Amino acid sequence: MGKRTISPGGSISGQLELPGDKSISHRYAILSALSEGTSEISNFASAADCQSTLECLRRLGVKIEVGEGLVRVSGHGLDGLKKPRRALDAENSGSTMRMLAGVLAGQPFTTTLTGDESLRRRPMRRILDPLCQMGAEIQSSEGDRAPLQIRGGKLHGIDYSVPVPSAQVKSAILLAGLYADGVTTVRESVSTRDHTELALREFGAEVDCSRGIARIHPRPELKARKLTVPGDLSTAVFLIGATLVLPGSSLIMHQVGLNPTRARVLDFLVSIGAAIRVPSLQARDGELSGSVSVAHSRLEGGTISGPQVAEMIDELPMLAALGPFTEKGIEIHDAKELRVKESDRIAALSEGLRQMGARVAEYPDGMRVEGCSGGNLRGADVDPHGDHRIAMALAVAALGATGKSSIREAECVAVSFPAFFTTLERLRGVAAH
Repeated sequence: MGKRTISPGGSISGQLELPGDKSISHRYAILSALSEGTSEISNFASAADCQSTLECLRRLGVKIEVGEGLVRVSGHGLDGLKKPRRALDAENSGSTMRMLAGVLAGQPFTTTLTGDESLRRRPMRRILDPLCQMGAEIQSSEGDRAPLQIRGGKLHGIDYSVPVPSAQVKSAILLAGLYADGVTTVRESVSTRDHTELALREFGAEVDCSRGIARIHPRPELKARKLTVPGDLSTAVFLIGATLVLPGSSLIMHQVGLNPTRARVLDFLVSIGAAIRVPSLQARDGELSGSVSVAHSRLEGGTISGPQVAEMIDELPMLAALGPFTEKGIEIHDAKELRVKESDRIAALSEGLRQMGARVAEYPDGMRVEGCSGGNLRGADVDPHGDHRIAMALAVAALGATGKSSIREAECVAVSFPAFFTTLERLRGVAAH
């Protein structure tokens, strides 16, 4: 794909169903592989990250069939995985690496987990410490970077307080807890997304949860399930952003995942003036989903900090990119985690928005994007630094600029939303190239 040219203007109009939620798809695939029998997962995510998880599971001896909108995973229980012949490649997927590390910590063999250049730069200390406390032996590059060589074995249950709230770290510990000799407890100062806890229960594990605490009981007999993945809310926010930026726009999205630990982003957008409604809501397979309608709105702007950051970590790039289209701007604090994502998201987004003419102040733990009630952005040639969320956020900002913009390495959106540009083009009726 290379560069993608974004022409400004047009308006968003229509209805659609989104690709399956990336976070939930990872978890359903992994737990299906650890269950007895064949699970069927409908609306499995098309994201490249989730395909990385499937490929790693295949290398661990799991039979997986992929059809149109359906993935079948044949599991042989907690002890059914086989020693892979070569390293497992998580490619760009931090979720794959961190969650599989938890599973591999309990296996009676040694496995190497690696990834692409970007993933090998990302720190893994936060999973290495608890997994080693549980009894795994893990060797890493440069002290805490992939490749990770994981020598699994008998694990001990631990009571662990996570230093920085992270759903991926919590998930790694809980998945390792399946293989422990006693109850494993994870404590968080801020409750992060609970997809792992919900999925574990759906497959038959005993999980106790209270605010900020999750406990898993060891050695459950997991059973295969038929499950449907709701649409990805973290993907939906980019289309919501485009709708809010372009005058005269309105959009309805169906079957969007609305798990309360993920839907805070909608609450924030409503609080700054976004016309967002949820006309229908239903529970299925332990997860909430529903329709979301959004219309172009005058946005006031606001500040995101403290517990909000962990609740909206994946959505922060899109929220920051809305800053120039608000009256008072968007300010983000306590988000140092953004520095160690697929890119340094604070630096990459600040650079791209400044090239478009936005006024941006960059902080060690966040940023401020000045508002100007409608833009005054200009078209520019911007570099998302290979980061899918930065590419999509800059593309949305480009919709409200004067003049065309070019997004370099636009193919990186395939990590989470391969059809992003074609979907945007179809919904607004102005061609992107």
